[in-house]
Amino acid sequence: MGLSIRDTGVKRQSALYCLIMEPTRRSVAAQLSWVIESRSIELSLTELGGMMAPVLFFRDSRNPVQPYYVSPWQEEKPAPGEPVLIPLRGDFFCMPFGADNAYRAENHVVHGEPATASWTFESYARGQGRTLFTAGMKTRQRPGQVTKRILLKDNQNVVYTQHELSGYSGKTSLGHHATLNPGMEPGGMLISTSPVEFGLARPMPPNYTLEGEYLSLDGSKPFRSMQKVPTIWKDPATVDIGIFPAREGYCDIVGLVSKGARAAATSRRPAWTTAVFPGGKYLWFALKNASLLPLTLFWMENRGRHGAPWSGRNVCIGLEDVCGYLAEGLAPSLKKNPLSEAGVPTAVKLSPAKPVRINYIQGVTRVPAGFDRVQKVAFAPGVARFTAQSGKVAEAAVDWDFLFSGAME
Repeated sequence: MGLSIRDTGVKRQSALYCLIMEPTRRSVAAQLSWVIESRSIELSLTELGGMMAPVLFFRDSRNPVQPYYVSPWQEEKPAPGEPVLIPLRGDFFCMPFGADNAYRAENHVVHGEPATASWTFESYARGQGRTLFTAGMKTRQRPGQVTKRILLKDNQNVVYTQHELSGYSGKTSLGHHATLNPGMEPGGMLISTSPVEFGLARPMPPNYTLEGEYLSLDGSKPFRSMQKVPTIWKDPATVDIGIFPAREGYCDIVGLVSKGARAAATSRRPAWTTAVFPGGKYLWFALKNASLLPLTLFWMENRGRHGAPWSGRNVCIGLEDVCGYLAEGLAPSLKKNPLSEAGVPTAVKLSPAKPVRINYIQGVTRVPAGFDRVQKVAFAPGVARFTAQSGKVAEAAVDWDFLFSGAME
């Protein structure tokens, strides 16, 4: 049976897919979820908040891997009072992105309705080595429609995601909130990004604390290298944020501006983030179009939040590709801020005349013994080649041009 997809600008897939009524729905870590499958991947997507985790990569091998974080309070009562914390896990799409979202007549919750409200199933299809899942949401605080599409390919350990925003007016912050489980071993995860122009930590509150959160990085001082980020201390005066877990007892947020983001509209090469997992057996990667998502945000949580439900017990790291003023929210992103004053976009303009599509890629690849921190990534048709500081090389099959074409095929 052929699948007909309504004309939303995405190429019709009737020749490639066979219609499936709906994927399996079951409770996964206390949240009702759709289970989306390919030969290589099993992906759970929560109905509440559209959060992607667990995701099992290399599911057809003897040693599958699961890189994403799932918050530890999922089975606990009562549920957290903040909506985004109820299903908190893995990657999810935020609009607006951040916390301070009261703007004019709008009063969005933290990270907005796409990350906190219920999604509606639209379609699920598999055929000829492809799996395509579609869900939708009509938002209320700012009326419009968000369509979520997830594409898996049988021969790849890659998740292709597209969020189409239609019917909206005005500007907003937005982005992806990929959250990983780095393990408990200090310095076990090694993180790299494509070249950056500069970075900035979150604004420093009085006494280095904010609602039970303890901060260690100095937000008053821009920096040029993620390996020399200013701290609030004299010793060490700077730290390398690409080594995690680190600074136990603190929770910090840092934004890195991708090099060339202000002129990236003419570029058709991805900006990237990589995380080599403890033991060096595999790496996770994210690829983006930097003209749409100019900032990579590090949310480094190492037992640094002491209010409920955190209670000083969480170790996770968000590697989040966004357009916004750090995680400050809609209102600060639309006002003049240190990033916008430097010429970095901190909001996306939406118009009912033309939908906006945010295309994003996340994946995993195995790495050889001795592979350490990624030094560079080269792109050829259908492949990304990762070279470590040690000189070791790993490759991933990935159709990275999706970031620019948006072709769901």
